Amino acid sequence: MAGEAILVVDDNPANQKLVRVILAGEGYIVRTAFNAEEALACLESFTPRMILMDIQLPGMDGLELTRRLKANPKTKSILIIALTAYAMKGDDQKAFAAGCDGYITKPLDPDTLPKQLEVYLS
Repeated sequence: MAGEAILVVDDNPANQKLVRVILAGEGYIVRTAFNAEEALACLESFTPRMILMDIQLPGMDGLELTRRLKANPKTKSILIIALTAYAMKGDDQKAFAAGCDGYITKPLDPDTLPKQLEVYLS
């Protein structure tokens, strides 16, 4: 859905760039953060409709950040989609238990990512 704001939280510069280019090309407003602290700082002045949250982050991981965001009245309504490159059995349940609204595994497919996100945004 073009025009929607999305925050991408991922510590891998290549993943960030890929997602930013794909989504900006579809008309999304995209901001990025490399870790939980940058994401929290970004959220002070940017209110996305969705956060694409890497689970494996340095310092505070994506699940802990999700729990904090979902517990905060200002950010609890933001859709959070977990992203992970190391999907293990049960990881999706952990992501949903932490408050994630969806779950996508890496590598991300440039052709299908926008369609995957539209499902959550509609």
